[in-house]
Amino acid sequence: MKTVVVGLSGGVDSSVAAHLLVEQGYNVIGMFMKNWHDTSVTISDECPWEEDANDALLVAEHLGIPFHTIDLSEEYRERIVDYMFEEYRVGRTPNPDVLCNREIKFDVFLKHALKLGAEYVATGHYCRKTTSTKNGTTIHQLLAGKDPNKDQSYFLCQLTQEQLSKTLFPIGELLKPEVRNIAEKIGLNTAKKKDSQGLCFIGKVKLPDFLKQQLKPIDGNIVEIPADHPMYSNSENNLTEAARPFEYSESDGTVVAKHHGAHFFTIGQRKGLNVGGTPLPLFVIGINTETNTVYVGQGDGHPGLYRSALLIKKEDIHWVRPDLESTFIHGGDILARIRYRQTLMDAQLHMTSEGLYMSFEKPVKSVTAGQFATWYQNEELIGSGVISA
Repeated sequence: MKTVVVGLSGGVDSSVAAHLLVEQGYNVIGMFMKNWHDTSVTISDECPWEEDANDALLVAEHLGIPFHTIDLSEEYRERIVDYMFEEYRVGRTPNPDVLCNREIKFDVFLKHALKLGAEYVATGHYCRKTTSTKNGTTIHQLLAGKDPNKDQSYFLCQLTQEQLSKTLFPIGELLKPEVRNIAEKIGLNTAKKKDSQGLCFIGKVKLPDFLKQQLKPIDGNIVEIPADHPMYSNSENNLTEAARPFEYSESDGTVVAKHHGAHFFTIGQRKGLNVGGTPLPLFVIGINTETNTVYVGQGDGHPGLYRSALLIKKEDIHWVRPDLESTFIHGGDILARIRYRQTLMDAQLHMTSEGLYMSFEKPVKSVTAGQFATWYQNEELIGSGVISA
């Protein structure tokens, strides 16, 4: 009988994942990750980890499986929170959920599970894994979840073949309503619990309040750039130009308001600008943390919101399927996604001396430095990388 350690978050998805593994005959151990209890830096006034931990314990008792709590708060602070602060400080927008999976769940947590004698770890992610053999080598494929509204393969875009070899995703073939029905049918206390909207195993985060604890408010200008600015009429002659963000200065537009810190904003943001009186809503189209300036444009059709290519530096390229790298880096057609739940887009990959360029069939809205771009072959996620600018 093979042993599986399930990351019980206190939610319905991981609860049902554990139940299904018990039904399949695995020796299942439930483990709750305690990722934050540092009162010197408050994640949120609504940080429910204690409630989640208790719900996870009740699930384990209901299923009749052993239960452990593991404190990974030190690793979480070093690998996730410190990274978040630094990225926002320089005007980039990180994705802590992708990092949590790469650095915590499928690294530190996985290693603890293996020490307990487990062959696998399992989570409640809506994605699938298949395994095949290619030229005598075992290949693990990371596939989108069957539920198109809940597919979470994007969050696992930094996993390696080694990590996937020790991972199970029991609910990947199910739709969310089916998961809740199973939970209700077997009487799990998490059956009707709302989905978490916060950082993994932490809870809801009020990001501006969180960032202000280390990134102090500094007043600066909000500058509106007109949609007919001449810079937008310049043709994109090559990938380098197409992927380069527009470079604004205050002389390119009009100061329309003040803000309290450019590092609190992200590309494409609409809410929180506190600027009224414009015919169309204002969107953030540029951030300069060195001059502490936020640039905005009117309407979601503003040309400053769109790019037809992006760049991933060589050191930030990751292949979930290393065996496919040579197939796709020289003009290979792929499907791309640059944020969670975004519709997959037709795109191409191009490897150059500068790094990996991703070009799009149609211009893409809100390309954001620090986020992860992912590429798929049909429903298989085969690689990802951090958007450089």
